[in-house]
Amino acid sequence: MEIAYSLSIAFKSLQPFIIATIITFLSLLVAVRSFFKRPRKSNASGPSTSSGKDETKGATPSSSCNCSLSRNGNSDSAAFVRGVAGAPVEGSMLTADVSNVVAERQNGASMMEQLVPEITTHALSYLDYPSLCRLSMTNSLMRKAANDDNVWKALYHKDFTLEQDTVTPFNGWKAYYAATRAVMNVNTEFFNIIRDRSLPGMIRFWLNADYVKCVHASGELFSGYNAVIFSWHLAFNLQQGVDFHVTDVRARVLTDMAWVTMKTYVDMDNSAFNMTNVFEFHHGRWYLVHHHSSVLLTDGDMEQHNVNG
Repeated sequence: MEIAYSLSIAFKSLQPFIIATIITFLSLLVAVRSFFKRPRKSNASGPSTSSGKDETKGATPSSSCNCSLSRNGNSDSAAFVRGVAGAPVEGSMLTADVSNVVAERQNGASMMEQLVPEITTHALSYLDYPSLCRLSMTNSLMRKAANDDNVWKALYHKDFTLEQDTVTPFNGWKAYYAATRAVMNVNTEFFNIIRDRSLPGMIRFWLNADYVKCVHASGELFSGYNAVIFSWHLAFNLQQGVDFHVTDVRARVLTDMAWVTMKTYVDMDNSAFNMTNVFEFHHGRWYLVHHHSSVLLTDGDMEQHNVNG
């Protein structure tokens, strides 16, 4: 009787421990059962499946993503994605990561990269010569855009003349622009020499050849290098230095020859001339071989000339 009473007391003291053990075991059993019954996610966006065949189909979208990434030049990332394509959940996460990388690369493109070529050309046409040269030295993309032939054609027409719209330069418009700019600078130097009355400058300016010619405003013709230089010697001694105002400058440049036509004014009311300078390219520089100056007829002079005619 005492033994039964002792067992009853012991059972009552162990009852909470036994109940806690049973509840813990049942909770663990439910957790294990839920884990093994959890549905697996596939890489495809369709319904999930646990068969190996369906998992292989679900991995197909990852392959297409690899191709797009390879086209963007990131072959290492593409190989990495192919290596983990067998894990369904991780493959889905990697597919999303690759999409984010591609989007970030696209968003990181510069404004110039996103513009169509026609808009880029139009935007660069507003730049002047120094700005376009500085832009071409910033990076490879800007150098490619700044070297576009249409940009230099637009700049040529803006800085020089529209008369050569039908010209197709042999070495492109950039080289043609540079050659024309060099000729225009030499032509400007001609008037600086006259203003300074520099005979040494005029000696260096002309090509030393027997076929060079110079026609002054007086109408007198000088032929041959020595005669031409002597004519300028007389002109500099007989008159003071003059500063011409030059307008309507038109240039045409060939491989080794160029000519420039212009209107020049000494006195805006009285002295006006039509001038033509012809240059030849020798030993890396342009030399003057022909100069012609004649009085520019006004409207009244032309009417009087027609009446006398």
